[in-house]
Amino acid sequence: MPNILDIRRRIRSVVNTRQITKAMKVVSAAKLRRAQDRALAARPYAQMLTNVLKSLVARAEIYDPETGEPKHPLLAQRPEQNILLIVVTGDKGLAGAFSANITKAAARFLESKAGKNVDIEAIGRKGRDFLRRRYPAAAVQTRSLAETEEFLDSQAAAGERRGAIQIAGEHVGILGKLEFAQVQSLAESAIKRYEREEIDAVYVVFNEFKSVIAQRLIVEQILPIEQLGAQAVRFAEEMTEEEKKKAREAAISAGVGLRKSESPADEVAEKFGTAQVDYIYEQAPAELFRSLLPKYVAIQIFRALLESVAAEHAARMTAMDSATSNATDMIDSLTLVMNRARQAKITKEIIEIVSGAAAM
Repeated sequence: MPNILDIRRRIRSVVNTRQITKAMKVVSAAKLRRAQDRALAARPYAQMLTNVLKSLVARAEIYDPETGEPKHPLLAQRPEQNILLIVVTGDKGLAGAFSANITKAAARFLESKAGKNVDIEAIGRKGRDFLRRRYPAAAVQTRSLAETEEFLDSQAAAGERRGAIQIAGEHVGILGKLEFAQVQSLAESAIKRYEREEIDAVYVVFNEFKSVIAQRLIVEQILPIEQLGAQAVRFAEEMTEEEKKKAREAAISAGVGLRKSESPADEVAEKFGTAQVDYIYEQAPAELFRSLLPKYVAIQIFRALLESVAAEHAARMTAMDSATSNATDMIDSLTLVMNRARQAKITKEIIEIVSGAAAM
């Protein structure tokens, strides 16, 4: 027979755990709203920049008519032999399979690129720890970005690598307070390496977030730029119906909106690229591309990180909602077991009293 005192201790422990998971769910819901607001606030600039480039492409030549070469090196395409992969995971746990799914997608991508040299930029503690256990590091975590670039340059000049797949950089703790300056430095490093032909392509693995129930895990090609304003998705994994159901229930109970966030500024920006107006640009197309394309690449990486942050909070909110529901079910089950044990003990005592009285 179970000990009633032990069961009560277990119930008290589960009740305390439920209070923690419920509080974490509320915190994640609040952080999710702020993350959605940040992503929404950054969208008009990204949309307008994209449409300015679309307008420029429609009104100017992006390829030299004589040589056929692109007027900016970021548009140049060449066979992939050296690849830069940016893996965006979370810094903290208790978010279900959020980071694990991203690392699995990264592992599948690396398998598909077997025989090629891949440098990995790990963003987030979870992905960094996963990759550290499997691949050597080409640069030390404590090095600055400039020192890391110098190290990679010397390594490339010497023709030496730590392996076909190596960790080129680690970025831990930047997602908690994400700033564009940090992302810009990473983008500038990737752009310089691409222009010097040290790498032939740049991919980013992250969780794309549109709403709580509209998310997908994707591998997106950032460089070379194939088509402005269009995502070059190489792999995509949608949420299952069961995951959408859990996310919907968690969002409703936390008071988080389910619809995609829209902004009036998006409509204004979208009209710019398609407006039937003959714009006159003072600078030459090559100069405009040289100024705007690096910003376009940086904003694409920044968008991926913003959406990853929002997706992580949504995953943690859903996981904590499931944990709270499981704790409630466990409390009900343990309470039933305790009541049965107590009733059995009372019945046994009554039987003993009756049996003793009958014996006398």
